[in-house]
Amino acid sequence: MKWFNLSAIFKEIRKIRWPNRSDLFNNSVQVVIFTAFFALFFFLCQFLVSLCLKFVGVL
Repeated sequence: MKWFNLSAIFKEIRKIRWPNRSDLFNNSVQVVIFTAFFALFFFLCQFLVSLCLKFVGVL
Protein backbone atom coordinates (compact mmCIF):
# COMPACT_ATOMS: atom_id res chain seq x y z
CA MET A 1 0.00 0.00 0.00
CA LYS A 2 1.74 3.06 -1.29
CA TRP A 3 -0.43 5.60 0.58
CA PHE A 4 -0.03 3.89 3.95
CA ASN A 5 3.14 5.40 5.38
CA LEU A 6 3.91 7.80 8.20
CA SER A 7 4.70 10.80 6.03
CA ALA A 8 1.36 10.48 4.21
CA ILE A 9 -0.47 10.15 7.52
CA PHE A 10 1.18 13.27 8.94
CA LYS A 11 0.47 15.13 5.71
CA GLU A 12 -3.24 14.30 6.05
CA ILE A 13 -3.25 15.26 9.73
CA ARG A 14 -1.90 18.73 8.81
CA LYS A 15 -4.93 19.21 6.52
CA ILE A 16 -7.35 18.86 9.42
CA ARG A 17 -9.02 22.11 10.46
CA TRP A 18 -9.31 21.96 14.22
CA PRO A 19 -12.04 24.17 15.74
CA ASN A 20 -10.98 27.22 17.68
CA ARG A 21 -12.40 28.12 21.07
CA SER A 22 -15.28 30.27 19.78
CA ASP A 23 -16.38 27.66 17.21
CA LEU A 24 -16.31 24.97 19.88
CA PHE A 25 -18.35 27.14 22.26
CA ASN A 26 -20.93 28.01 19.59
CA ASN A 27 -21.33 24.38 18.55
CA SER A 28 -21.68 23.29 22.17
CA VAL A 29 -24.41 25.88 22.79
CA GLN A 30 -26.26 24.72 19.67
CA VAL A 31 -26.14 21.10 20.85
CA VAL A 32 -27.44 22.00 24.32
CA ILE A 33 -30.31 24.09 22.86
CA PHE A 34 -31.18 21.35 20.35
CA THR A 35 -31.20 18.70 23.11
CA ALA A 36 -33.32 20.85 25.44
CA PHE A 37 -35.82 21.54 22.63
CA PHE A 38 -36.30 17.86 21.89
CA ALA A 39 -36.50 16.98 25.58
CA LEU A 40 -39.32 19.52 25.93
CA PHE A 41 -40.95 18.27 22.73
CA PHE A 42 -41.02 14.63 23.88
CA PHE A 43 -42.21 15.63 27.35
CA LEU A 44 -45.11 17.58 25.83
CA CYS A 45 -45.95 14.69 23.49
CA GLN A 46 -46.04 12.26 26.41
CA PHE A 47 -48.16 14.69 28.43
CA LEU A 48 -50.67 15.15 25.60
CA VAL A 49 -50.98 11.42 24.94
CA SER A 50 -51.47 10.79 28.65
CA LEU A 51 -54.10 13.52 28.81
CA CYS A 52 -55.96 12.05 25.83
CA LEU A 53 -55.87 8.55 27.31
CA LYS A 54 -57.22 9.85 30.63
CA PHE A 55 -59.97 11.69 28.77
CA VAL A 56 -60.97 8.51 26.93
CA GLY A 57 -60.83 6.50 30.15
CA VAL A 58 -57.96 4.15 29.41
CA LEU A 59 -55.79 5.40 32.26
